[in-house]
Amino acid sequence: MQEDLEKLRYPIGKFIAPELIYFDEIKKLIAELEALPAKVRKAVSGLNDSQLDTPYRPGGWTLRQVVHHLPDSHMNAYIRFKLAITQETPTILPYMEDRWAELEEAKHAPVGMSLDLLESLHKRWTMFLQNMSEADFQRTYIHPEHQKTFRLDIVLALYAWHGEHHLQHILVTRGANGW
Repeated sequence: MQEDLEKLRYPIGKFIAPELIYFDEIKKLIAELEALPAKVRKAVSGLNDSQLDTPYRPGGWTLRQVVHHLPDSHMNAYIRFKLAITQETPTILPYMEDRWAELEEAKHAPVGMSLDLLESLHKRWTMFLQNMSEADFQRTYIHPEHQKTFRLDIVLALYAWHGEHHLQHILVTRGANGW
């Protein structure tokens, strides 16, 4: 039972940070981020409100909350990247994603607005990433909640994983319910 819940929670496994990422791998990660909005839009296409309000696991967020969470999270990441490029090892602001997911619009708003936001955000973010140099990806920021310094190439890998992680929540839920 616990193993089944863990598989529902992490359908592609937990993120494991690589120690080294080559620049050609960075290009692939950027392409994954660029492709994500269309994949998410396709994954929720045709779902009605009742289906969107289905949690992907017991005690988990609904598919609607997952869709609204993606631009919330990735917007924060985009800003963190820009801070790290324009400042020397800035300390970023954390955000309480669980609290954001409980706000009214995250629980009830139509998903189309977040799909549009994710698409626009990823166009802008990937353009920004494509113009970064290899050295830029070695820049860092401090996350005060984790008391840790994060390197941008690793953060890029984390967010490529993050997008696929939540996409799989939607796809697994669709499959399990025969939608």
